Amino acid sequence: MGNATAICSDKTGTLTTNRMTTVQTYIAGVHYKTVPKHTDMPERVISIISQGLALNSGYTSRIMASDKPGELPKQVGNKTECALLGFVNAIGLSYEKIREDNPEEHLHKVYTFNSARKSMSTVIRLRDGSGFRVHTKGASEWVMKSCDFIVGPNAEVLRFTEADEASLIRDVVEPMAHDGLRTIGSAYKDMIFEGKGKPGPNDQIITVEPNWADEDFCLGKMTMLGVFGIEDPVREEVPDAIRRCQKAGITVRMVTGDNINTARSIATKCGIIKPGDKMLIMEGKDFNTRVRDDQGIVRQALVDKIWPKLRVLARSSPQDKYVLVKGIIDSTVGTNREVVAVTGDGTNDGPALKKADVGFAMGITGTDVAKEASDIILTDDNFTSIVKACMWGRNVYDSIAKFLQFQLTVNVVAIIIAFVGACVIDDTPLRAVQMLWVNLLMDTLASLALATEPPTEDLLTRKPYGRTKPLISRTMMKNIIGQSIYQLTVIFVILFRGAQIFDIDDGASPGLVGRPNTHFTIVFNTFVLMTLFNEINARKIHGERNVFKGILRNWIFVAILVGTFISQV
Repeated sequence: MGNATAICSDKTGTLTTNRMTTVQTYIAGVHYKTVPKHTDMPERVISIISQGLALNSGYTSRIMASDKPGELPKQVGNKTECALLGFVNAIGLSYEKIREDNPEEHLHKVYTFNSARKSMSTVIRLRDGSGFRVHTKGASEWVMKSCDFIVGPNAEVLRFTEADEASLIRDVVEPMAHDGLRTIGSAYKDMIFEGKGKPGPNDQIITVEPNWADEDFCLGKMTMLGVFGIEDPVREEVPDAIRRCQKAGITVRMVTGDNINTARSIATKCGIIKPGDKMLIMEGKDFNTRVRDDQGIVRQALVDKIWPKLRVLARSSPQDKYVLVKGIIDSTVGTNREVVAVTGDGTNDGPALKKADVGFAMGITGTDVAKEASDIILTDDNFTSIVKACMWGRNVYDSIAKFLQFQLTVNVVAIIIAFVGACVIDDTPLRAVQMLWVNLLMDTLASLALATEPPTEDLLTRKPYGRTKPLISRTMMKNIIGQSIYQLTVIFVILFRGAQIFDIDDGASPGLVGRPNTHFTIVFNTFVLMTLFNEINARKIHGERNVFKGILRNWIFVAILVGTFISQV
């Protein structure tokens, strides 16, 4: 994660709070900018709408009283459904009462949410036994496509033409989306047995129970009831987190199933896009068309024309997310190949999470399949946790590099000393026991000291290393070579001229070969202490001048440094 160059993030729950509230509605030809009371709307219309919202949702989705007085009620289950259930309660009705009258086991047929049709439908039997009622809810534009009728002013049923659909999108859906609201459409259809009941102009006459597997028949020719604008506020900390990502050289892209105008509004609030930056905002359908050739095969060359400037992919399917992630990872248009992180919570997100270099599953809303396919699980479903993962990833990478820089310096110096000593003076200045102490000091304690450096915000002020950059950088190599030359120079001066400088017996003289002596003890102490203080230099691997910066933040490093110094002395 420390080398990630791109993050493809979901919107709901990751960039936003995932506490949804219905704040605008369009029902029976009236656009309500605030939540109305049920008495303000036609009785039959609101009866059907409230029934559909209560029954055509997972019964695990519910609103519970808060444990603490004064706090907002808790939303359990799917947050979009909770927003719609909250609307039923807000207008003065009770979704729980409706569910009590219609237990889950009495539902005749349930079409679970499908990413292809972007809707969910539920079939119930009419109480008088005259037929069935189908409730549908989902992405407003997709629900409209299945409707032939709409409930207009005064609950009048009107034909719903393509012109009416375009008008509703222009006058209702798009203004809601520009306000950053997720738009959900609600529709229904009564299927009446021939000769029973009093069918209306929008009811479908049947002679036998339909084949429920025929979705085109069962979920077509619906009657549009209304559009609901659901607000999901951007998390307060997200804009700053995205700025930190951008400063760190990481491109953030939003991949969402929401309306393109909703996605644009949220992306602007988050800072993913800025006015005048000429970045691409596309719908999944357009993206899917532009990346495929005449035979319908995804071509990397076509993907490469889009992804560098793409920042928002709206109304996208899990397949669109997978194609985007795969295209970015496989691309070779840049100097370095991209390292891609992806967030996902649904079962269908599994392929994209698996394909990504780093897959993040949502710990709260994520399915077991998504968690299994991911590399990291976000326990709080928060984008800022991804930034923390990036910072910690870079810290781990740097800790390894710091230890390598330190260890290679020690090994180079020790090997050369031993080799030169054996060749020139027929003796090694460093004894076996001394080398064991050096190994304990440098391998175990130094690795612990350098690996416990806490991450800092400075880690997010540089660009990612990328996929192919070597672990030992040019700066590190200069540090290793420079420090090795310095240590070898000091050691060799003491080794060959130390007896004269300190006025002591020469450790290489025939009488002292193989025996403990003051000369070689000075060589050993000098080597260890130079190596010990080189630990401080090894804390910095990017050419920083102040090697002491932040040293007191890591008490383990200080304790090991002081402890080994005292032990050596």
